[in-house]
Amino acid sequence: MIHFSGLEPEEDVMAAPVPLRSDYGAEALRALAKVSRNPAQIRLLLALSVISAGGSRLEAAEIGGVGLQTVRDWVLAFNAAGPDGLIDGKAPGARPRLNAGQRDFLKALIEQGSTSAAHGVVRWRLCDLAQILVEDQSVSISEQTLSRVLRAMGYRKLSARPRHHAQDPDAA
Repeated sequence: MIHFSGLEPEEDVMAAPVPLRSDYGAEALRALAKVSRNPAQIRLLLALSVISAGGSRLEAAEIGGVGLQTVRDWVLAFNAAGPDGLIDGKAPGARPRLNAGQRDFLKALIEQGSTSAAHGVVRWRLCDLAQILVEDQSVSISEQTLSRVLRAMGYRKLSARPRHHAQDPDAA
């Protein structure tokens, strides 16, 4: 170990723990845990009640079944938003592949219908619409994703009723 003149080697020093907000006591946290219907929130409230009662963060981590860093994250979330901060929200998910303008373009294209002279097709297929989006809007989208987008816009896939080649049209 290298020693510099005038400096002593540091002992194992841990940062001071983030203090838990004081407007909720241990009893209040346990009472909130009793009435909560969210199992994850109950576990977090019970772990934080240990800290509020004067217990160690290590005890809270053991009760919660997590590490000390996670307990610190819980304390920060609780301090910021109270008991509601301990409920996991829905993840935002990926951003939509098509923005509002591109959806409007797609809607106008479908409502207008295909023209065989202009588009080279008699009716729209997903592959045709995906190709037009690449050419006109510079956005690449898979047929499966395009199908989900169209369904969300209120469109449904229509297909012709199959007919056997030897079927007699007068027999129906």
